[in-house]
Amino acid sequence: MALKNPTHREWLESDGLGGFASGTASLRRTRRYHAILLTATEPPVGRMVLVNGFDASLQTSRGGYWLSSQLYAPDVVAPDGAEALESFASDPWPRWKYRFSDGTLLEQELFVPRGSSVVALRWRLLQAPEGEVRLHVRPFLSGRGYHMLHRENPDFLSDAEEQGDEVTWRPYGGVPSITAKSNGSYTHQPAWYRHFLYERERERGLDDTEDLMAPGIFGWSLEKREAILFFAAEGYEQHLRSWGADASAAFDAICDREQRRRGGFASALYRAADSYIVAGRGGKTILAGFPWFTDWGRDTFIALRGLCLATGRLADAREILLAWSDLVDRGMMPNRFPDRGTSATFNSVDASLWYIIACHDFFAAMARTGRKLSQTDRDALHRAIEAILAGYVAGTRYQIGLDAEDGLLAAGESGVQLTWMDAKVGDWVVTPRIGKPVEIQALWLNALTIGAKRNAELKPILQKGLASFAARFWNDESASLFDVVDVDHVAGTVDAAFRPNQIFAVGGLPEQLIEGKKARQIVDAVEARLWTRLGLRSLAPDSPDYAPHYEGGVHQRDGSYHQGTVWPWLCGAFIEAWVRVRGNTADARRVARERFLPGFEKHLEVAGLGHISEIADGDAPHTPRGCPAQAWSLGELLHLREEVLLESRGAIRGSVE
Repeated sequence: MALKNPTHREWLESDGLGGFASGTASLRRTRRYHAILLTATEPPVGRMVLVNGFDASLQTSRGGYWLSSQLYAPDVVAPDGAEALESFASDPWPRWKYRFSDGTLLEQELFVPRGSSVVALRWRLLQAPEGEVRLHVRPFLSGRGYHMLHRENPDFLSDAEEQGDEVTWRPYGGVPSITAKSNGSYTHQPAWYRHFLYERERERGLDDTEDLMAPGIFGWSLEKREAILFFAAEGYEQHLRSWGADASAAFDAICDREQRRRGGFASALYRAADSYIVAGRGGKTILAGFPWFTDWGRDTFIALRGLCLATGRLADAREILLAWSDLVDRGMMPNRFPDRGTSATFNSVDASLWYIIACHDFFAAMARTGRKLSQTDRDALHRAIEAILAGYVAGTRYQIGLDAEDGLLAAGESGVQLTWMDAKVGDWVVTPRIGKPVEIQALWLNALTIGAKRNAELKPILQKGLASFAARFWNDESASLFDVVDVDHVAGTVDAAFRPNQIFAVGGLPEQLIEGKKARQIVDAVEARLWTRLGLRSLAPDSPDYAPHYEGGVHQRDGSYHQGTVWPWLCGAFIEAWVRVRGNTADARRVARERFLPGFEKHLEVAGLGHISEIADGDAPHTPRGCPAQAWSLGELLHLREEVLLESRGAIRGSVE
């Protein structure tokens, strides 16, 4: 019986360097990013696709069968090996089991060893009729930037350099070479395969077809031994040689090491979290999502408390925070780095404030576990916190700065997207939110509370800001909070759009700004109007601007990104707020677990396997969209499970010294 929906279930193998392998359970590539060897040439960026995929076929004494599936334009599936796919599992790494009509049962597995731009594959017979069983594997190569597509061209060099059990191809000058190591035979037989069609790219209104070079065929007699095949990016071939004298020995050694490493994680979610923590500039960093995001400041600091602190990876949290600590410029943390180069983009008002929150929670976790931080490290983190607060008090880019009249933080100017609701199409900023956005004030007042513990000069600003927030953001008409006040820097104006940002005044941050009856009203209203089984909508459905589905071309998708689209990462702030307004009791935590988590646990099995998607449609059935594996989405689920909703305790937060 064929596996259900194998082309919609995506697996991910991260190498810890910024590169990865990914694909679908059917092996049909549906995205330009699906590949089995995708390397980061400048970890964690400079990513290039080297080996896109492969065709694999089996020949037994009773017939021939396919393992692989391909889609060609216009919508031609050939071959369709998924018809024989009996089962698929993604944990601890992808494993396929095929059952063919002659009774042959075959297992295929693939994994990426941590710290190496290498992919390891193995095929083995579990059951077969008598006689020879031959496996043939034809890899498809490109050598392109991972955002690009490849076309047939005369410059591609398909020549193979064969030495022992290794074959090396050098497709283009300036592109990493590809080395294959196997315990089978290799026959050089170069051919172009044209017009692979990628369904997800077509749905996104993007270019969706490409041509790939198939330089030759690997072959094995499976009745004699299992088939082993490695692919390594240039610079990592030595890893293959160091693991074993031949391909079989190398596979056994690295398979055993990787099994032990992955077995050391407390759960599958902890293993999934490991995917996002990668080598970065001057230390570790967090990739915002797979397959197309790099490391973003805002996403890194939000995701850190779940991916690192909730999982006990405090050493990683320290390294990440220190790596970013010397990047403060005029009070601002970079929001992101480009795929190549080092020029940072400073277009975020909240990334810097989230950094302060992340430092606060890191200090608290260190204190809670009795771990010590060196004075040098402590000073570096506090200097960054102080530089951010000083920069914001003095004023910085994009009219970001303290309003001395009310103690709140103003931000924004025309043409710039500064909050997490940051969609921009050409010159059109979809949700500009210029003025004083509600979640920015929640972050600002939390950051001031943290900073005031070491700098008494911040206390008067904090007290004025707290009083202003309570007086200026309450909306009597809807018994909730305004989304923005002083819109476009015009005093007294308000934006009453019902959005999820107000939840941060009650949950998701160390200090709760609204308490009592009003806090309960906010939480109840957000639950009634925005909650779905995969998180909060970004705009209430009764708004005239509400977009029920995230689909279509770039303009349509970006126009709906924050206009009703569901964001799973907001579940953390909402559920913490829901528990807080019920007294943070063990019973409230139990009810919250039973009420809100099942939707996420089911989702772990239907899109990015073991991961949580970036977004989902606002309307039911809330189809997952965007990146199938998003760092802050998974991080908030871990934060909830491991900290906020523990039966024995609620959210325990310490204080910055």
